[in-house]
Amino acid sequence: MSSPGYRPTPAAASQLNLRGAVDLSSLRRPAAPPAPAPSASADGGSPAGGTPQGGDNGKAPLRVDANESNFQDLVQLSAQIPVLFILWSSYAPESPAVLDAAERVVESYGGRLVLAAADVDTFPQLAQAFQVQAVPTAVAVVKGQPVPLFQGPADDQQIRNLVEELLKVAAANGVTGSMGDAAAAGEDAEPAPLPPLHQAAIDAIEAGDYAAAVAAYKQALLDQPADADAKAGLAQVELMSRLDKLSAPEAETLRDLAAKEPENLQAQLSVADLDISGGHIDDAFNRIITFIGRNFGPERETARVRLLELFEVVGTQDERVAKARQGLARVLF
Repeated sequence: MSSPGYRPTPAAASQLNLRGAVDLSSLRRPAAPPAPAPSASADGGSPAGGTPQGGDNGKAPLRVDANESNFQDLVQLSAQIPVLFILWSSYAPESPAVLDAAERVVESYGGRLVLAAADVDTFPQLAQAFQVQAVPTAVAVVKGQPVPLFQGPADDQQIRNLVEELLKVAAANGVTGSMGDAAAAGEDAEPAPLPPLHQAAIDAIEAGDYAAAVAAYKQALLDQPADADAKAGLAQVELMSRLDKLSAPEAETLRDLAAKEPENLQAQLSVADLDISGGHIDDAFNRIITFIGRNFGPERETARVRLLELFEVVGTQDERVAKARQGLARVLF
């Protein structure tokens, strides 16, 4: 979905209000901490993934990736701080620019609001709840109520003007906190316990029993098919299991084989695993996308599924994943 241009909604500017008709409760579910990333790589590189924006410097992040697992927390946070949702898609070319502009604007307000980036391809329920017709779309949430802002491309100044109005509405409704206040309030809170199957998976990973961890995550997905953390955890532990079986000489042999036999699916997938574990994310994605573009039938589908799994390992909101999704779309369609 895409939009021809910036279009403030009727609720934007001076008419901003809290009378949205969207029922956000249908999207709420207990939140769970994310599964751990691989702790070591087969070729000596650092593991894929990383901390959320702003999460590695002792400060609360001002941008988060919205998904089914953390949506409830974001709605609750909106009672203290406005949450600006940017609903985007890798298929909408305006999305990256809008996300970047929104992040710059949000950062400039020093924690008075939070940016939540929501990929509608992986979290379609949110787009349905907000009745989104095209992406990118911006919708704020204040005290659990949606405030439509704009649809389509928007630059920094346009977003800033709307944020100014949003903050006035938030203040009129008693929402005047900041991320520093919210972080301080939560410092003494005990961390929420993991769901039993997630804890079982982590215990198994720490014990080196990847098969048991895979089984735990698969059972979690059977119980809750929309469990994003279990999906990411399963992809990560399966990668760890595959890498654990490779010695350094075998890894080097696989690289030679993949170079000599570009149509050898297993060789290409194995080298992609090595690249992911070594932090060469773009190389891994491009290798599989190139294979998909040259092949058809069952092997093409196997490669596509593995690519989606590696997206989960890296993080579906990572900009390299967004770029790879566009590349995948080009070779598929």
